[in-house]
Amino acid sequence: MSPAKSASAQRLRLAADIGGTFTDVAAFDETSHRLLLGKSLSTPRAMVEGIEAGVTKAGTAFSEAALFLHGSTVAINTMLERTGAKTALITTRGFRDVYEIGRINRPDAYNLFFQKHVPLVPRALRFEVTERLFADGRVYIPLDEAELMTIADTLEREGIEAVAVLFLHCYRNPAHELRAKELLQKRLPGVFVSTSHELSQEYREFERCSTVVANAFVGPRVQRYLTEIGERITSEGFRGTFLVVQSTGGLFELDKAQRECIRILESGPASGVIGTQALCHALNMPNAIAFDMGGTTAKAGVIQDGRALTTGHALIGSYDRALPIQVPTIDIFEVGTGGGSIARVEHGGALHVGPRSAGAEPGPACYGRGGTEPTITDANLILGRLGADRFLGGEMRLDVEAAERAMRDKVAQPLGLTVTEAANGILRIAATKMSYAVKGVTTERGLDAGSFALVAYGGAGPLHATAVAREIGIRTVIIPRAPGHFSAFGMLFSDLRYDFVRTWFTALDKLDFAQFESVYRELEGEGREAIAASAIAPKEITVQRALDMRYVGQEHTVTVDIPQEHFDAQDRTAIKALFDAVHAQRYGTSAPGEPAEIASLRTTVTGIVEKPGIEQIEKGDETPPADAHTGTRKAYFQDTGFTETPTFARGKLKAGNRIQGPALIEEHASTTVVPPGDRVEVDVIGNLVISISGAQ
Repeated sequence: MSPAKSASAQRLRLAADIGGTFTDVAAFDETSHRLLLGKSLSTPRAMVEGIEAGVTKAGTAFSEAALFLHGSTVAINTMLERTGAKTALITTRGFRDVYEIGRINRPDAYNLFFQKHVPLVPRALRFEVTERLFADGRVYIPLDEAELMTIADTLEREGIEAVAVLFLHCYRNPAHELRAKELLQKRLPGVFVSTSHELSQEYREFERCSTVVANAFVGPRVQRYLTEIGERITSEGFRGTFLVVQSTGGLFELDKAQRECIRILESGPASGVIGTQALCHALNMPNAIAFDMGGTTAKAGVIQDGRALTTGHALIGSYDRALPIQVPTIDIFEVGTGGGSIARVEHGGALHVGPRSAGAEPGPACYGRGGTEPTITDANLILGRLGADRFLGGEMRLDVEAAERAMRDKVAQPLGLTVTEAANGILRIAATKMSYAVKGVTTERGLDAGSFALVAYGGAGPLHATAVAREIGIRTVIIPRAPGHFSAFGMLFSDLRYDFVRTWFTALDKLDFAQFESVYRELEGEGREAIAASAIAPKEITVQRALDMRYVGQEHTVTVDIPQEHFDAQDRTAIKALFDAVHAQRYGTSAPGEPAEIASLRTTVTGIVEKPGIEQIEKGDETPPADAHTGTRKAYFQDTGFTETPTFARGKLKAGNRIQGPALIEEHASTTVVPPGDRVEVDVIGNLVISISGAQ
């Protein structure tokens, strides 16, 4: 590499987020402080090609980057689409069916057509081996290695690609799992082997089993995918550090991501929440809802008191059939409603929107790539909310006639509606469904959604944000700059992060603080070592401790953040008060007079890296500059019908500009819809701050 390239490579951070429809690229030049953006259609057959196209459109190159950050939906899509490896499960004798029995949840008690979750591994590929530990980790029955090797022979004959290993109580003592992995890797060198203790050191056998099976199921595909990207960008001249975004929004090393693939399930959505957190800090705004609507799904997360809310457990799939994943993740609720979500009329004349998506190939009917089914994007085009000649800054012309034809044939005629009524109905259904995602991370968590600002991003988020806000009673909507690239932008604000948990049952009134301190220091030492081994030198390392707690006699816990001073002071009363408060917020009740117990210890070790600055934009008057006004277009609104609506070029707007709805504010990768009665003000860093009319 030339000296010029070497100097250049020290100043560029490159981030790529692959979604179901589009691939977004954001690059930050640390010398000029410029933010470079690129967007391209995702390329499902070879994901890296979409990244390359986005990098080219951003006007940069891999060879100019010192740091490449990546988030993707490949892991979660592999799970949801059931396209993972042929996987086997090896478990303790007598526990073969734990994975299928699960928790026997029946959320819809009166549904005669209810179906329980379908395991990723069929029963015929679940094997039992003789071994057993006591609950405290002592060996009761040694691992039968000869029996394990007999199973390995069967796995080879079956053409197994991945093996998940779950032994009872291994979170207390991983010796049997470690030995089993060693033997299996030696006997089956081409097979992906994953053990449960590497991913989770918590109790709950079903959840740990589901987690390790999911990791094995997605492992070979994710490993190949990340290896392909690494090799391709290296061949393009990249000589920097490749880091992957976790579901917590933190960064970790490529080799760890290739082993613990399940930790990147929500990497793309998590990045958007981290971007929202950075925006909150810049605006001195403590609370916000992060709302991300892309081409395939809509997601929501929460920033409370300046921090992204996280959870130690996630459900992948619909609630009634979901598979639990027991790893830390940002608390995100997702619905299958995106710009590419397909609208269809089912038996009985019911109109449904999503979760099936047209994706990038063939895409919505208006893309002109072979799609024939109407989508949310087609509805927005028909209603004038999107300009056919302005999509992606004019790079991609949309076909209005194809959209109308698909809408008429598949929805309007079967329901006896006009094309306009059908399109409007689709958007109303979509807004209601997306409001469920917002309620899922607020109302269902004991939070008042109306007291939060809604930060909307993703290519389709600004089109629907005001409708979602009205549905819930939110008063303020914020559209950040470059919303179509916001998740990739959020990656630039991610830190190195390692999360640890250790199950340790004890009554709060009998808590041995010295013993807990010893466990915490051991876990935090692992985190500090991992950060020290990273190619990035953080400017500081922070530690946040928490406890999973419950009232004595309860089954489930809540996670309570505990300040270090409470441990230092050995203040059981203060810890109990914090637990009571969290329980009251989550469930609407607490029992200060009842004893509490601790189930698990949690700690997060974060290596804080230098962040890009968020630059201010040029100041202007209340009236937008004349060159920001780009004409008018007839757009449909629920209360006024088709209305002659002013259009504005967002890049021409200045801080302090105000716009009264109706209005359409257009930029390269998104359009913001401002209904009649709503008002927009541009703030000092270029956000569109929308005040919702009639909101209480």
